[in-house]
Amino acid sequence: MNPADPIRLGEVLLGPPVFLAPMAGITDLPFRRAVARHGAGLVVSEMVASTEMVTPRPSTRAAVRAKAMIEENGVPVSVQIAGREPGPMAETARIVAGMGAGIIDINMGCPARKVTGGLSGAALMREPDRALSLIEAVVAAVAPLPVTLKMRLGWDADCLNAGDLARRARDAGVRMIAVHGRTRAQFYTGSADWAAISAVRAAVPDLPLVANGDVVDAASARTARALSGADAVMVGRGAQGAPWRLAEIAAANHGTPAPVIPRGAALADAVADHHADILSHYGRELGLRVARKHLGWYLAAADLEDAAQARAALMAATSAEAARAAIRAVFRGAEARAA
Repeated sequence: MNPADPIRLGEVLLGPPVFLAPMAGITDLPFRRAVARHGAGLVVSEMVASTEMVTPRPSTRAAVRAKAMIEENGVPVSVQIAGREPGPMAETARIVAGMGAGIIDINMGCPARKVTGGLSGAALMREPDRALSLIEAVVAAVAPLPVTLKMRLGWDADCLNAGDLARRARDAGVRMIAVHGRTRAQFYTGSADWAAISAVRAAVPDLPLVANGDVVDAASARTARALSGADAVMVGRGAQGAPWRLAEIAAANHGTPAPVIPRGAALADAVADHHADILSHYGRELGLRVARKHLGWYLAAADLEDAAQARAALMAATSAEAARAAIRAVFRGAEARAA
C-alpha cells in the first residue's frame, strides 16, 4: 500500500491512521464518544462475546448489546466480536451489523485466561484451522461489510505464526489486520516488538496493517510504523485519561488539525461531561463504580500538587452531584499533559 493513501475498507473510508484499540471494560460508548470528540481515524468497541450475544437469557443479551452500541459521530466505528464456534460468531456478526456497525473485527489476540481458557481470543492462534473457520463464517454472514482481524505475534516464542495466519485470513476475505507486538505468553510484560510485526507486512503486502502495543505518543507511533512497516497504529492504554491523545498523534505525524487539549476549567468540564455520560449509560450505581477507573486515569494525566488527596476526594463521592462537585474542585486548576 501507498502509506500516503487513506485506508478504505469496502464502503468505509477511515480517517487519519491513528486508531483506538479495543479494550475490555474501557472502550465503551462513553469513552468512544470522548475520543471521537477530539478525532480518530477509527474507534473499536470493547470485545463482544458471541456466546453471550446469542444466549437465551435476555438480561445477558441486553448487557452485551450495550457493549456494541453504535453512534454516528463522524468517526468510523468497528465492533469487535470473540468466540470459538462459527455459528454463534456468524450470528453475532449479523446482529451487530444490524445494529449499525460499519466494520466487524474478530478478536484473536486477547490473552486473558478466562478468554483463552474457552479457546477464544489468542488461543485461536494455536488452532489456525479453527480460526479460519470462524473467519469464513463471519465474512459470509455480513458480506459485503468489511471484516478485520486483531491478533498477536503468536501464542508463545515457539508459535510465531502471525504471518501465516494473516495470509490465510486475507485469502478468506479479511480486509485489514492489526497485530499487537507481543505473544500471548507475554501478556503485557516487557516491550512490544514492533519490528516482529514486519513478518506480517511481508506476508500480506497488499493488506492494510495496523501496529499495536505501547503506542503512547507521536514518537512511539512513528517508530512503530517505521519498524513494522504498518500503515497505521492503534492506541490503547495511551488514551486512558487522555481521550485527545489520538488526535494529538495524528496532528504531529500526519498534519491533521491539532486538538484543543483541555486545561483548567475546560479540563474540569471535559472530565465532568465524561463522568455524566458514564452515569447516563450505566445508571447511577454501576456508573459511579465504572467511572472511578477513568477518574484515576485523568488524575494520572493531570498536573496536581496533591494527587493522593484529590484521588481520595473523587473516590469518596457517592452521588452524581457529589462526584461532579469533586471533579470541578479537583480539575479546575489542573493541566492535562501533552504527548
